[in-house]
Amino acid sequence: MRRIPLFVSALVGLAAAVTAPVAHAQNAAAGAAMFKQQCQMCHVNTAGAKGFAAPNLWGVVGRQAGSTAFAYSTALKNSGKTWDPKTLDTFLTAPGKLVPGTRMVVAIPDAKKRADVIAYLKTLH
Repeated sequence: MRRIPLFVSALVGLAAAVTAPVAHAQNAAAGAAMFKQQCQMCHVNTAGAKGFAAPNLWGVVGRQAGSTAFAYSTALKNSGKTWDPKTLDTFLTAPGKLVPGTRMVVAIPDAKKRADVIAYLKTLH
């Protein structure tokens, strides 16, 4: 009988470890500051705005990659990815590793900063 609770406990611990980068203590306000500092030089983040150097990130969470009016790379357009928090975390860690051939070259190596940016992106809807 004691094996089941230990097994369940192990599974819960494993799930927490696997999702840790995305489940980091997220701070949307810090993410907004980070976005302004590192992302806004290329990306816009307001409803209806036209992306100039990179796509508009308004409503990006839950959206199919390469699905808005922007000249995406063929690789991103054909990636079949949906921008959920986990995919965004992986992409922002190493864009070219998740989508070889993407034109996105800026990465956010710090897990806390990525989590904050993703928390901010979730507010853009």
